[in-house]
Amino acid sequence: MALIHAIVTTLFLSCFVNANRKTASDYLRKEHSLMRPYTGAGASMPMWDFIGSTIVTNNYIRLTPDRQSKRGAIWNKVPNESPNWEIHLHFKVHGQGKTLYGDGFAIWYTKDRMQLGPVFGNKDYHIGLGLYFDTYSNHNGPHNHEHPYISVQINNGKKSYDHDRDGTHTEVGGCHFPFRNKQDDTFAIIRYSKDHLIIMTDIDGKGEWKPCLDVPGIHLPTGYYFGASAATGQLADNHDIISYKVFDLEIEGAKEDYDYANVNPSADFFAPPRDHVDDPKGAFKNVTLTWKKMFLMIFCILLGIAVCVIVGAVVFMKRQEHNRKRFY
Repeated sequence: MALIHAIVTTLFLSCFVNANRKTASDYLRKEHSLMRPYTGAGASMPMWDFIGSTIVTNNYIRLTPDRQSKRGAIWNKVPNESPNWEIHLHFKVHGQGKTLYGDGFAIWYTKDRMQLGPVFGNKDYHIGLGLYFDTYSNHNGPHNHEHPYISVQINNGKKSYDHDRDGTHTEVGGCHFPFRNKQDDTFAIIRYSKDHLIIMTDIDGKGEWKPCLDVPGIHLPTGYYFGASAATGQLADNHDIISYKVFDLEIEGAKEDYDYANVNPSADFFAPPRDHVDDPKGAFKNVTLTWKKMFLMIFCILLGIAVCVIVGAVVFMKRQEHNRKRFY
């Protein structure tokens, strides 16, 4: 069985690598791509907008710094007109936190753009595709996966991302991908062609791609925008985009004269929902205490102890007085 699994995996990877060898028909779309050096770094980028805490340097685009309560995003100005495309993502997530960090970043292909919000820095109830690179160090509720974790959501504008359940009730699938605080470069490939979504990851920068997600029945229109966003809360990290390359794919057997622009974003399959179970211990563990909060907490504890001592003393004195009256 192990031998069969190894053969199947090898064949899958071989097919994927061969499928990703660019030909004259599979070319880089510069109007949708970002690469170093970023032209206009620091002030503006042709074909791209940035918003929130995002800063552009010569070596990376930092969506959020390793600071609390930050949101940032970058958005392509040009709508995508190709029904079959592929994103090559080079990124880095790092920070000072050893056991406490978050929240993560997201890659988007959506109808709306440049709207900061609660879902990894972007608006909720989005329309289109969201890929969440979730690093939250103490995930919410019971799940059968570890973090960091990549999850995929297809939304028609009617679904809300539930942070309390890590979005698992609306995802089409995902995989564990330990990309945080790596010395080597981290990469991901997102390929969408013929209603099929494939995600591959490379954690060591060696070009050794591992399958993450392979889901058919994904329906996305043309005319949407590529983007990326990130957010920090009480926990934080640096979320850096180093390159964001979009390729146009010419696929054999693709539908001709089809109205891709009016496709309704949808998926034929969704992962089964999981009930949320509160984890008070985990929630308290991930609270970052400022000196004011620490002072208030210590004051309340001392006040509580003082009240208990006073009440105890009063009760003791009452009993002593009662005993003396009985004696006489």
